[in-house]
Amino acid sequence: MKVMRARNKDRLLFAWVRPQGQGKRVRRVKSVAIIGTRGYPSYYGGFETAVRKIAPYLADHDWDVTVYGRPGSTLDADPERDPRVHSVRTRGLETKSVSTLSYGLTATWHALFHKPDVALVMNVANGYFLPLLRARGIRTIVNVDGIEWDRAKWGRVAKAVFRAGARATARFADEIICDSDEIQRRWDRDFGRRGVFIPYGGDVVAQLPVEPGFQHRGYVLVVARFVPENTIPEFVEAAAEIARILPVIIVGSSGYGGPLEAQVAQLAEADPNVTWLGHVSDDRRLLALWQHAAVYFHGHSVGGTNPTLVQAMAMGTPVVARDTVYNREVLGANGHFCAPVPSAIHAAVVALASDPRAQEKASRDNFARSRESYTWEGVCASYDEALTALVEKGPQHAHSV
Repeated sequence: MKVMRARNKDRLLFAWVRPQGQGKRVRRVKSVAIIGTRGYPSYYGGFETAVRKIAPYLADHDWDVTVYGRPGSTLDADPERDPRVHSVRTRGLETKSVSTLSYGLTATWHALFHKPDVALVMNVANGYFLPLLRARGIRTIVNVDGIEWDRAKWGRVAKAVFRAGARATARFADEIICDSDEIQRRWDRDFGRRGVFIPYGGDVVAQLPVEPGFQHRGYVLVVARFVPENTIPEFVEAAAEIARILPVIIVGSSGYGGPLEAQVAQLAEADPNVTWLGHVSDDRRLLALWQHAAVYFHGHSVGGTNPTLVQAMAMGTPVVARDTVYNREVLGANGHFCAPVPSAIHAAVVALASDPRAQEKASRDNFARSRESYTWEGVCASYDEALTALVEKGPQHAHSV
């Protein structure tokens, strides 16, 4: 059987040519542009992890996939890179305040000329550009992420920008993706939109080696970007006391320097029982750190389903989480929670780290819940279904802007 490729204007066609007398069957390949991440493959954060899973899955399921990114943010030599996924890097301003907007604009501008069937847009800050995509006839689906305008790291102007971007997203997106039920309720209440629920997934891997110099269930771990809403200042204060009982490993950075990084560096230098690894881009090393931790402290407070929490659960890690509606939704009734103050963090972490039976139960409960609700196979299939539903509606019409 021959396979022929042909271009029909902006559409890519595959034609299976059967032997004479059996006719011809044509299958159309759908096209998607992913806008709003640092690119493919990248190991920066949750969006990038999701794209590393979703993009190859879509390529397996009849999608022509293009991922927009930033120069210097991808690993082209990654042995797991799928060559079917097209990586396009556009220019922008690499500053904390305008990087998302500037790269989102240039990626959108590029997509306007190449006209995919649908754009998967990550982050409501890119909601400003949805009218351009709509005017070009491109369907859009937006992963709204967390409630950015509630994050303490942003000033008044940045919060206003994110909230206005959310309003634009609510008005112009064909569909939105919410990664938790609580985020869905918030969008329904604030903007009158109730999107598709698609969380994050976690990888299950075989036994990995323990980080050199440490023991299985012999250390406390935190993995987070250094921003106030991730409870890093409170954990760092608690870590000085926790380190009297167990070693503490801190993974993360701010990405831009600043007082939190200086505080962590000072603590690690002064206390040999505190290790700061900075940003860890080696997935296997990070998975091993979760797999062997006595306790992983999860301090994220304003997201929905957080990718690091779901991944820790998939590794069977005992978790103490900051008590929020989001973390309770993910961990369920058997989770361990604490208030976001140093004394409460210290007490909860030490209590679980000192109780092997409780650790084992937490490990089993977390793993079982991750396999029930947070698998990458289920997540990727849901993205495929949501994107396909939009393509089947046909091109967007400019007059509906």
